[in-house]
Amino acid sequence: MIHGIWTAATGMQAQQMRIDVIANNLSNVNTTSYKRSAVDFQDLLYQTINQPGTDNAGVQIGLGVRPVAVTKIYDQGNLQVTNNPLDLAIDGDGFFAVTQINGQVAYTRDGSFKLDATGRLVTSTGQPLDPPITIAPGTSNLYIRKDGAVFGTPPNATEQQIIGQIQLTQFTNPAGLQAIGNNLAVETSASGPARQGQPAIEGYGGLRQGALEASNVELVREMVMMIATQKAYDTSSKAITVSDKMMETANQLQR
Repeated sequence: MIHGIWTAATGMQAQQMRIDVIANNLSNVNTTSYKRSAVDFQDLLYQTINQPGTDNAGVQIGLGVRPVAVTKIYDQGNLQVTNNPLDLAIDGDGFFAVTQINGQVAYTRDGSFKLDATGRLVTSTGQPLDPPITIAPGTSNLYIRKDGAVFGTPPNATEQQIIGQIQLTQFTNPAGLQAIGNNLAVETSASGPARQGQPAIEGYGGLRQGALEASNVELVREMVMMIATQKAYDTSSKAITVSDKMMETANQLQR
């Protein structure tokens, strides 16, 4: 029995998953604050024909590869100026906390906030900031400082007043967050507990009003990865073809 067919098949399956991840990265190249993903692989079991010893290296044949993790890479994305006073970019570590419809808190670096009917700052899909920030109708001169303090001039007032304080959240292992779509992620046991703090203080990133964080996907790198993955897939398929021809040759010898 030639194991090469099955071993090469695991390689094709692994490369297929890598292409799927690259395709998702490329699809989100213009998604605000999107973080690219990468696949981690591990080799499978080994068939030991001759145990390694002090006088020989042994004979062990690997039985393939498998994907074991798809990890989010939380590199800082470029900041893009929008001049929209409600747009916020995090320059450094941290996430905005938002409250979902079911009451569960989720986390995002997408700062393209809007106002809902009650004047609360909400995400593009309607989740309000946690703690909430409410801006009264008619408020002008909205200014959000680097440390998260929100100022504005209420109606019938002549000077700016503080409206609220935006907080950021950090995790020991951000890669352990579970992505749930809509640019949101939720806490897991792998991420560690959420720690909330003030922007621009004690390691938390600062806020940039009128700017958004771009996706950290680099087109050139993803294209190179895609070409390398395609070559690996082709090579694995050729290993299957060669194994098939070897078995065919062996069958002809038996006749």
